[in-house]
Amino acid sequence: MTWIELGLVALVGILLGVLIYHVITKIRINHAKDTAKKILEQAKRSAEKLEREAYLKAKERFQAERNKLQRQLKQREHELSRSEDRLRRREKELRRLENQIQDQASHLKKLQNEIDQERQKLQEDQKRLNEIIEQQIEKLESISGLSREDAKKQLIENLIAEAKSEAAQQIIEIKNDAIERARWEAKEIMAFAIERMATEYTMESTLTSVTLPNDNWKGLIIGREGRNIKAFEAATGVKVIVDDTPETVVMSSFDPIKREVARLAMERLIQSKNINPKAIETEVNRAQKIVEENIKKAAEETLKELNIKNVHPEMKEWLGRLKYRTSYGQNILQHSKEVAWLAGHMAAELGLDVELARRAGLFHDIGKAVSNDSEGSHVTIGVELATRCNEHPVVINSILAHHEEADPISPISVLVTAADRISGARPGARRESLEAYTQRIKKLEELGNSFEGVAKTYAISAGREVRVIVVPEETDDMKVDMLASDIARKIKETMEYPGQIKVTVIRRLIEQSSTDEFIPGKSNPSTVQDVSAG
Repeated sequence: MTWIELGLVALVGILLGVLIYHVITKIRINHAKDTAKKILEQAKRSAEKLEREAYLKAKERFQAERNKLQRQLKQREHELSRSEDRLRRREKELRRLENQIQDQASHLKKLQNEIDQERQKLQEDQKRLNEIIEQQIEKLESISGLSREDAKKQLIENLIAEAKSEAAQQIIEIKNDAIERARWEAKEIMAFAIERMATEYTMESTLTSVTLPNDNWKGLIIGREGRNIKAFEAATGVKVIVDDTPETVVMSSFDPIKREVARLAMERLIQSKNINPKAIETEVNRAQKIVEENIKKAAEETLKELNIKNVHPEMKEWLGRLKYRTSYGQNILQHSKEVAWLAGHMAAELGLDVELARRAGLFHDIGKAVSNDSEGSHVTIGVELATRCNEHPVVINSILAHHEEADPISPISVLVTAADRISGARPGARRESLEAYTQRIKKLEELGNSFEGVAKTYAISAGREVRVIVVPEETDDMKVDMLASDIARKIKETMEYPGQIKVTVIRRLIEQSSTDEFIPGKSNPSTVQDVSAG
């Protein structure tokens, strides 16, 4: 093939390639146009769809806002309607009140007119009365021969003299009564303090002795430079007395529980044969736990024995502490149990609440369990404790009534007072020998019989009350009061006694008749005088 042919073939190939390229390009352009057209149509449809959705959402929001505004408008219209109704009702009420006020004003005006008429009438009557009085005074002046001023002066002088006499008598009576009352209160407070402290038996009630194996133990108890005894006293709160008493060490404290802890700790130390500050602290802690257990056990056993339930934990604790308290040598827990049994038996005989009677009897002296550091009498402390523990009102009243600090509100309070006196007054209950008891009763009766006009004297209630019967013909009512005071004063001056002694002077006139009955109106009430321990 020649170069010309080759060139033609190449030219034809180039032309054919150009033609094919143009055709392919045209096809691609047409395809691109179709694709673009489709995209535009799809975009147009999407835009229309979004436009419709936005329109619908805007329409829904508009409708919701419209509905909300309509509801608010209806609510406001309803509130306005109710406000208008209230205003109309208030306006109607105001008109009614206005009418009432007008009616009352007219009624008051009518009453004022009537009052003015009555006042005018009274003034006229007063004027006529003054005229009558003036006429009567003139007649009296003419009859008595005294002028009005002279009669008035004489009357005033008589009234002043009479008033002075009566006032002087009342002043004397008030002064005497105040003096006696003040003395009684002072004596009573002192008696309560002495009863709680038991000062008459200080050596027996505040000391506890522990037996030693031999006298060499005294040096071990004291320790080098006294460190052991100081540690023991600091841990227990008691005073340890090491004197010349053979094989004995004494511990002194007004708190019986501390003394018991000290006794147990000392005995344990002697048994262990090891006395040093560390061992002392250990044994004292152990003894305190033992005493606390004993207190708890004593309370539980007492409540179980008396069948008393639902007791406050604080009351239980103080009840157990009574095991280590005494009054005039009498254990207070045993005394309280005895009072509870006596009150319960008497309540059963009378058909009263036996459990409540036992409860009141058991807790009547609960205030004595409190430490001596507390202020106030054991009655006040007991009432505060029982009130704080929500005790029955009859129990609280029994605490007050058994020392006559309040009137009994229930027969049970009276029974507890009687049981307390029976338990404390029976021979042998308190630290007083039968011989001393008999001598005190005899002396009280002799003292009462020593006064002039006394027929017979009886000492009852274990010497806590003296009843004096006088000869009615030799003594009048005024002398009876003086006799009661004189006997009470002489008892205070010449005798020593615990608590109080009541002096009752009785004067009765008996008119003889066929039936030998007492004639009403012929009996004079007994005169009673209380004597408190000094």
